[in-house]
Amino acid sequence: MLNVTIRIMQNKKLYWKGIEQLDTDSSIVEGLENNEFVEKLPVNSDDEKNSTRRDFLKYVGFSSAAAAIVGCEGPVIKSVPYVVQPEQIIPGVANYYATTIADGNDFSSILVKTREGRPIKIESNKDASTFGDANARVHASVLSLYDANRIQGPKISGEYTDWQSLINLVRVNLTNFSKNDKKVVLLTQTYPSPTSKEIISEFLDQYPNISHVTYDAISDSSTLDAFENIYGLRAMADYDFSKAENIISIDADFLSDWQGGGYSSGYTMTRVPDKSKKKTMSYHIQFESNLTLTGSNADDRVPARPSDLKKIVARLYSKITGNGEVKGSLNPTIDKYVDSCIDKILKSPNKSVVVSGIDDSDVQELILLINKSLNSEVIDINNPRLIKEGDNKKLNEFISDLESGKLYGVITSGVNPLYSLPNTDQIKEAFKNLEFSLVFSEKEDETAKSAMYIAATNNYLESWGDYELKKGNFFLAQPTIRPLFDTVQFQDFLLKVLNSDLSFYDRIKSNWQNRILRGKTWGKSLQDGYYNDFSSLNLRAQKTRTSISSLYEKDSDEFSLVLYSKTGIGDGSQSSNPWLQEFPDPISRVTWDNYLTVSAADAKKLDLNNYNVSNGALNGNYAIISNSNSKLKVPVLIQPGQAEGTVGLAFGYGKTEGMNDVMKVGVNAYSLYHNFSNIQNVTITKVEGDHEFACIQLHNTMMGRDEIIKETDITTYNSKEKSFWNPTVLVSKNHIETKVTSNEVDIWREFDRSTGHHFNLSIDLNACNGCGACVIACHAENNVPVVGKEEVRKSRDMHWLRIDRYFSSEDTFEGDVKLKDEASGYREYRDTQTKLEKAAENPKVVFQPVMCQHCNHAPCETVCPVAATSHGRQGQNQMAYNRCVGTRYCANNCPYKVRRFNWFSYAENDEFDYNLNNDLGRMVLNPDVNVRGRGVMEKCSLCIQMTQKTILDAKKDGRRVKDGEFQTACSNACSDGAIIFGDINDKESKILELNNNDRAYRLLESIGTKPNVLYQVKVRNSKKV
Repeated sequence: MLNVTIRIMQNKKLYWKGIEQLDTDSSIVEGLENNEFVEKLPVNSDDEKNSTRRDFLKYVGFSSAAAAIVGCEGPVIKSVPYVVQPEQIIPGVANYYATTIADGNDFSSILVKTREGRPIKIESNKDASTFGDANARVHASVLSLYDANRIQGPKISGEYTDWQSLINLVRVNLTNFSKNDKKVVLLTQTYPSPTSKEIISEFLDQYPNISHVTYDAISDSSTLDAFENIYGLRAMADYDFSKAENIISIDADFLSDWQGGGYSSGYTMTRVPDKSKKKTMSYHIQFESNLTLTGSNADDRVPARPSDLKKIVARLYSKITGNGEVKGSLNPTIDKYVDSCIDKILKSPNKSVVVSGIDDSDVQELILLINKSLNSEVIDINNPRLIKEGDNKKLNEFISDLESGKLYGVITSGVNPLYSLPNTDQIKEAFKNLEFSLVFSEKEDETAKSAMYIAATNNYLESWGDYELKKGNFFLAQPTIRPLFDTVQFQDFLLKVLNSDLSFYDRIKSNWQNRILRGKTWGKSLQDGYYNDFSSLNLRAQKTRTSISSLYEKDSDEFSLVLYSKTGIGDGSQSSNPWLQEFPDPISRVTWDNYLTVSAADAKKLDLNNYNVSNGALNGNYAIISNSNSKLKVPVLIQPGQAEGTVGLAFGYGKTEGMNDVMKVGVNAYSLYHNFSNIQNVTITKVEGDHEFACIQLHNTMMGRDEIIKETDITTYNSKEKSFWNPTVLVSKNHIETKVTSNEVDIWREFDRSTGHHFNLSIDLNACNGCGACVIACHAENNVPVVGKEEVRKSRDMHWLRIDRYFSSEDTFEGDVKLKDEASGYREYRDTQTKLEKAAENPKVVFQPVMCQHCNHAPCETVCPVAATSHGRQGQNQMAYNRCVGTRYCANNCPYKVRRFNWFSYAENDEFDYNLNNDLGRMVLNPDVNVRGRGVMEKCSLCIQMTQKTILDAKKDGRRVKDGEFQTACSNACSDGAIIFGDINDKESKILELNNNDRAYRLLESIGTKPNVLYQVKVRNSKKV
């Protein structure tokens, strides 16, 4: 900054920094002199939170610090330095801890990134042989650690107390109940923990009047019952889909939450063809009612009612095993697909597998017997999953005893029964009438609110733990931060009640050293986060055949309601997490809501509609769904692919306690979860009123535009040249068709990009299943703000990375392109385009992650009047936030629509009461990335902070960067290998191989932007029947 010297009478030198300082009456100068450490830009405005663009321009010459404040904010707005710095913490250097999440709904071995002692990001533990994939909820769970609604200590009758007082009270109560033989129930989530089971067993021995009931919010009891009936062990079979050539799935959403999830990486291994390596792809067919993530990725998908799905299993069982009688037919289409499946299975039985998510123990027994008959290599019986133990029979007994007054006390841990059980009004009344109720909970949820005693528990990132999630596969959990509040783990509390001198950590270490570890040290296991002892069972089938008559039930005249868990919210245990509420559902693209999914045909019969209002936002009608037990008013969303006669509704919404008011969205589907069956017969009635949805994608089809999604079938891919199924776009030069990639038609001046690093990112449409883990990882890494439902409705969402979901209008996307190309004349073309706007009743689906394409010829860069966006030497399109003055020319000129504008300051603003609005929530912020201020454009940076760190680390070590070291948040989060990032100037790199692959193409290649993001053509293995 230019300093000007002025001589005055005393011949002293004075320095001024701006013309305002010459005004002796300036209140601005006086304010700065009295406040050396400025927290915000001084402005003449009533708005204490935000500074205006006019103020910025006014003061830009006065202080460079002021410009920095307006352009962006530091990620930690207020900080306190260490007096004595911990030896383990080096400022600016991240520490990683291996730990495990097993919260009853998600199970994963993970790495936790910490900065200056704060966990800020979750990553998959890719070294773990099983459960090494982290889904969107696991990635978002780091934000739940900093939930401001967490209970900060133990409570007695709603008032905070100390732990010793609570322990003494609990011990006295339990001792009295034990002496008088009064029945008490310990109701917990499944704890697949060897050490926890020992402690609970000791607790039950001390108090024999207490019975233990295990409760999974979304029940898998039928699957557990079936495995126990066939093999004598309460567990679930595991599957390795990387060994499958044929996958027949009947309502099993195994790419989402089915049996604990984590199957997608194995599935993807056989789904990406490469004819240069003679690698083919598996065949996957999905029979289901709701359109699921797994069904969206299937080669063939057949919608069917739940009653028909059971008959499909019965037919497969009869034809494959020769047992049972085939009774009649379903319908011609379903019959053809079932017979086709049987033919494919019998050609390679041991490479085929049949899986099902139908909530019926008879069906699950048939599935086990079918795979046994096939001698399938895909199913693993002797190393089953041990993640669920819930028993519906015992749970129903508990509910009956509670309502009848037979229980005197209830202790809960890891569950919220007053939210997730049906008929909660009756249960709540009975719960309040208990003589004793103790709830272990992180938040004062529906159950804790009604309890006498609340034991505030640690978040899993503050906790010790051990788990055997699969036979022979053990995992450790360790604290990644000291407890933020005065909280205690459930197991430690039990040990204190038992007067044990040992902590839960002591018990885990002793148990592992004495019983589990075989030659491996405790320290090494803790560092790795897992241990495999390679043991297995030798289970023999105790039952070789079963009856199928119960599966041929008569179809109901009512609608079949199919209850399911959403990819983002799951069972609702993290429904107060703003990242997950604003996470778009992969299928519907709706945020901040659950809704009743209805087929277009049924919607027409019921006169239910969706429509767009003047600002483009989506609205829909309300309907009442009811049965003999309950009824619920829900908004309606017309969903392509929904089977006629069925409707869908997601669990996890409708909570009313333990969260901010703004997070209380949706309806509670558990109220309809009678007998813990996800299939309920209901009637549907339209009612008055319209619901406002927050949907981030309002156009469902591509209308035949083959420059967005390129698709072909496996036969064409293998038999035809690239020019047939992935042609390069041609443009006209002097009336001669020329490839758009040719320099002859390039209006831009080229630069030599062969020196140094040049980054490319490849996205494989065959490998991407739309799970959204990359979206949440991007939020965590880059401090992307949450803006809320109203802003999303105005298309002001801030996602740097979006996953577009497209439905086909014809049977395939190729059919859409063909229909468009064959249209001739204005009238026919217009009618064709109108037709192509409507999705098919059972469409093909494709997911396409889209972020800034980092174009080498970026149209955004040429229109920025202040050079806030420019092209870096390494291929990234870079943003200088301090330069940006918010003209939004760049967003208008971007053909990919990937730039986001900060309409408001989302930090420390009561209008956006999410994590950035409180000191605790801001602890999740990444200090390597700025928090952008109001009036600034932002977008994907290809995680430039990560690439630069990789370069600097290699330079410090005196070596070259190895292929695979360069990562972005999205590529690192993708366990399926759909997103690959790297240096294209590295001749041995995977990204260069993908760039040269015949399947590679660029988005909207004809406009000549030359993106550094490339896509791989979608190949399908569909079978016409």
